[in-house]
Amino acid sequence: MKTDTKSMSGPGPGSADRLRLMVASAFWLGLSPVAPGTCGALLGVLIHFAAFALLPPDLCTGALVGALLLVCAANHFLTPWAVAHWKSKDPSHFVLDEVAGYLVVPILFHHGRFWQVALWGFILFRVLDIVKIPPARQIDRELTGSWGIVLDDLVSGCYAVLGLYAMMWIGRCIGFEAWLVSGSG
Repeated sequence: MKTDTKSMSGPGPGSADRLRLMVASAFWLGLSPVAPGTCGALLGVLIHFAAFALLPPDLCTGALVGALLLVCAANHFLTPWAVAHWKSKDPSHFVLDEVAGYLVVPILFHHGRFWQVALWGFILFRVLDIVKIPPARQIDRELTGSWGIVLDDLVSGCYAVLGLYAMMWIGRCIGFEAWLVSGSG
């Protein structure tokens, strides 16, 4: 088997681009040929899980806010590179916006078990990010640059949180609170 030593070499002209590609694609999840945004958003779920599993509850939200700020900063600084690299004003493989949008969910919604928030929050976020309920649609169409890429996802994350609160209320009303999103924990 022949090994491609060029792609495995150390520092060189391409190593900065490899690092940018790794971060911009959420550790290559966004390079999926099918649903790159959905795959990329899974990094947000992984960050959420790490905070939930490794930190005391009173530090989770702060850690997630810190992660959100880092992801938004990376999105801002990598936007010019990603736009040039993928030759698109909002490249589908540049998925830091999806990571940021998902992170809004566990930051703003503190009810239910981890799996409930992660599962329903992820599904709601992805559906709402794809549908783009106003003003997310207008933001996506009218803003340019890094804010145009990430802000519609942050709005969709907020809508997902509203959806989780609606699910919690509906769950209480119909007796499925434990399976949908419980009001405790």
